[in-house]
Amino acid sequence: MSFEEAEILRRRAEAFLRNAIRLLEEGEYDLAIFNIEQYCQLILKYKLLIKRGSYPRTHSIRRLVRELGEVNSNVLKLVNDIKNLHYIARIEEAYISARYLPIIYEKEEVEDLLKFVLEVFKPLVEKV
Repeated sequence: MSFEEAEILRRRAEAFLRNAIRLLEEGEYDLAIFNIEQYCQLILKYKLLIKRGSYPRTHSIRRLVRELGEVNSNVLKLVNDIKNLHYIARIEEAYISARYLPIIYEKEEVEDLLKFVLEVFKPLVEKV
């Protein structure tokens, strides 16, 4: 692992989160949810890279959370709590649906997912 690679992942993740907020404000809900997913995926990979020296080549947020849970079990609240798991599953689905499927996201659902990421996901992951 290089510090440089880890830092690129962290900066890119944070940029995706900022971009998601901006896109939500601009009414670009499909792109906002995709950026939320990218933030989650990259920040988990960043944490795994820092803590373990590598991360699996996957897009599955659930798998990444479980792998990070081997380092700090507190983060497993994201997949072991059914309410959180529903949010994680919706965010994970956005990777495919926002890119390839004719699904249109609504403002309220993207706002709710962003709120989950900011208030639940991010604080749990940051503590690892």
